[in-house]
Parts: sequence; C-alpha cells; structure tokens
Amino acid sequence: MIKPFVPQLVYIEPGAMEYPLGVQLKEKFEKMGIEIRQTTSHNQVRNIPGKNDLQKYRNAKSTLVVGVRKTLKFDTSKPSAEYAIPFATGCMGHCHYCYLQTTMGSKPYIRTYVNVEEILGQAEQYMQERAPQITRFEAACTSDIVGIDHLTHSLKRAIEYFGESELGQLRFVTKFHHVDHLLDAKHNGRTRFRFSINADYVIKNFEPGTSPLDYRIEAANKVAKAGYPLGFIVAPIYIHEGWQEGYRQLFEKLDASIPEESRDDITFEMIQHRFTKPAKRVIEKNYPKTKLEMNEEERRYKWGRYGIGKYVYVKDEEQELRETLEYYIDQYFPNAKIEYFT
Repeated sequence: MIKPFVPQLVYIEPGAMEYPLGVQLKEKFEKMGIEIRQTTSHNQVRNIPGKNDLQKYRNAKSTLVVGVRKTLKFDTSKPSAEYAIPFATGCMGHCHYCYLQTTMGSKPYIRTYVNVEEILGQAEQYMQERAPQITRFEAACTSDIVGIDHLTHSLKRAIEYFGESELGQLRFVTKFHHVDHLLDAKHNGRTRFRFSINADYVIKNFEPGTSPLDYRIEAANKVAKAGYPLGFIVAPIYIHEGWQEGYRQLFEKLDASIPEESRDDITFEMIQHRFTKPAKRVIEKNYPKTKLEMNEEERRYKWGRYGIGKYVYVKDEEQELRETLEYYIDQYFPNAKIEYFT
C-alpha cells in the first residue's frame, strides 16, 4: 500500500516564516520528528545526502523545500487550461518518462509555496482581465499537487476559493489516491478532479512510487460521489506488446467502478508517449535499467514550443492509438467528452 508522502528532510526559506502556512508546516514537521534545515533560498539547497548521483537524486525526491513563490506571473497551460497556477513544483513519484525530468534538472526536490493567498490574488487578476469569459487554471503542471496536499492543504484552500468564484475554474490531475481530505471541500462543481490512468504494463514498469491503478480508480469513485466533475488523462499512451488488450482492460475496470450518475460529465485527455533528446539523457542517467523505449529512428520528429522538438510515434501508429482509444471511450463512456489527443 502506498502511504501518503512524508519528506525525509525539510528545508525552510526564511521568508516562509512570514506566512501562517510556513509557521504551521514548521510546527507540523517538528512534531513529526523530521530533520529541518534552514536555507536562504531553494537555489542554495546543496548537501542532499547520498554517496553518488543516483542516491542523491532519490533522496532529493523525498526532500521538501518550504518557500515563497516570488514570480507571480503564471505560465500558460494549453491545451488543458488558460494558466498554470503554481502551488508546488516537483513530485515524489518516480515515473521514468516524466517531462519534469528535464525541467527540474539537477534539483528534483519538491517545493511548496506558502504565499497561497498572494497566488490566488494573482489568479483573480487574470480572471478579471478575461471577464466575462471563464478562466481555467491547471494546478498540476509542475507537480502532483494531491501527493503533498494532505500536509499543506493549499489545494483544498484553492478548491474552496474557486468554488466561490464566478469567473474561474480549477483543474488538476494526480496519480495518488490520498484524496479523503478533499472530499468535503466546498467545490460547487467548479473544480475538475482528474486522474492519470494507464494500462497495467505502463504503471508497473514506468510509474514506481505512485498509487496502483485500482487505488486510483477507487479514489475516482469517491471523488465522483463527492460531486466533483471527473476527468481522466490517459498518458502516456505507450505501444507495448498486447497494448490493445491492455488499454481495453483499463476501460473495463473504469466502467465497472465509476457510478452511473457521474457519467454525464466525464472528460478524457489523451497524450501519446513522447521524449526529447535532453529528456532521454536524463532518464537513462536516473533510471539506468528502464525498459522505456526511446529509439529516435522508430519515431517521428515534431517541432515543439520554445524550439525544442520531441519524438512522437509515426503517423500510422499515432492513428491506430487514437482510433483504438477513442473506440474504447465511445464503447464504455458514450456520454464522455474527449478534450484532445496529442
């Protein structure tokens, strides 16, 4: 059973103590007997214990930095939302394929930001700028926010904030099942709670340190019963031996669990497996025994944002993946909305 995340080591930036959440977290971690160190800034977090790079990488993944989000300019978050809302960065999961591998670089520790009200205030500004249109905010662009929220409750605060908003909607995705503290949040249907799901082969081989599929589906069932609009991201869709059957079994499991009354407003997002050259180097360094297939010759090169291209499946394979999964969704969840395939 995957237990809720508890950091082995906590760093606190001095500015964090000027916010109530910073004080609360320090007291909480002291009571839990976790080692706490001071740091002038997250960039000064050195001395992560470990005899070699691999050990240091793994220890960094269980290190939490409590700090203040200084840049309040939000990144865009297409196609999922208009903006990414930054409550945390980094993730305790060890998904081999994750794009955070390269964006987090040599600092894969987790950061949580205590100036939650300032972040929400900035979101309010963005909403006013786009009024009367609805503005959607994605809270899981740079982290699995649910994975740490049992400690911080920042996400719960945001859900209730957007629950009272007329111009904003919140959305996030998780691979963890620790959702109980979020079930009584006053969301007013304005937060879409999404789960990342995949064929068993992908979860078993490439998603260590995350909740098993059955736990995620059970959590999705709870979330649906709590009245949240529900969504699923099938990502990365990965070609492996027997993949058609693997993904069919995934949808059968979902079909057996999700209550009928929640099915009229379910969304699906689909993302095929992709990698960049820099990501491939980092993945092979951090997970030297990975079975993840990253052969450039067998892929199609696709230009991305910021001039960094990525390798995706060739057109025929992409088409087959898309048609197969769309068929399953149509078969098991005919009223669901497919938001995109990319």
